[in-house]
Amino acid sequence: MQALRSYWTTSRAPRYSITFALPLLILYEALAAALTRFAGEQMRNGADVMLRSLFITAAGRHGPLIFVLCVIGVSVWLIARDLRRGGKLQPRIFAWMSVESVVLALVFGLVIGTVTAKLLTPFGSLAIGAAQPTQLGVGTRLMLSLGAGLYEELLFRVLLVSGLLLIARRLLGWGPGLANVFAVCVGALIFSTFHYVGPFGDPFRVDSFVFRAIAGVAFSALYVYRGFGITAWTHALYDVLVLIF
Repeated sequence: MQALRSYWTTSRAPRYSITFALPLLILYEALAAALTRFAGEQMRNGADVMLRSLFITAAGRHGPLIFVLCVIGVSVWLIARDLRRGGKLQPRIFAWMSVESVVLALVFGLVIGTVTAKLLTPFGSLAIGAAQPTQLGVGTRLMLSLGAGLYEELLFRVLLVSGLLLIARRLLGWGPGLANVFAVCVGALIFSTFHYVGPFGDPFRVDSFVFRAIAGVAFSALYVYRGFGITAWTHALYDVLVLIF
């Protein structure tokens, strides 16, 4: 029991959580570059495009490079600061984080689909059938899945949910329980709505909106209790299951 509590706390530390997520960045950028060069595809995850657009507005054509350097720079700084405070890296922690992410992705894949189907059953024709980009190649779908795990978690959990928690606790003076429920639910609704915004957004459907809102609740709650790294990999692996298999 003591070992489990130690793992629960240690795996949330920046030296583990952020380091665990960094391979997602490398794999995503490598796949995006390869698809652009060899297949002529320049598609990217929507959250990635949104974040890059802010940097392009501020820095012009150098914005994407500055964005990636900022992500890497902040990550390295947080990891180094954590290590300087006396932390150290143990490979077995990363191994258990990998196992946890795989198990959670499988559980989420089963539970989210089942809950959505049960909620929509009374509506008959609106039963679960979220739109999937089946026209895209496997490589593109894999790249989008990895990007969802990394950039959607960065935007909708690290920035949005953390910001909502800050508002609920500091400005509204709510306790941890109520603040968590508020941040998770509001964050999930915004996360689901995001998929229908912009020229590349999906056509709005009740079933897919509910499906994504439930997924948003699951990932937001996971972020609150397990941190960024495990949530990012769980989301990426979950999307691999949904988009590819």
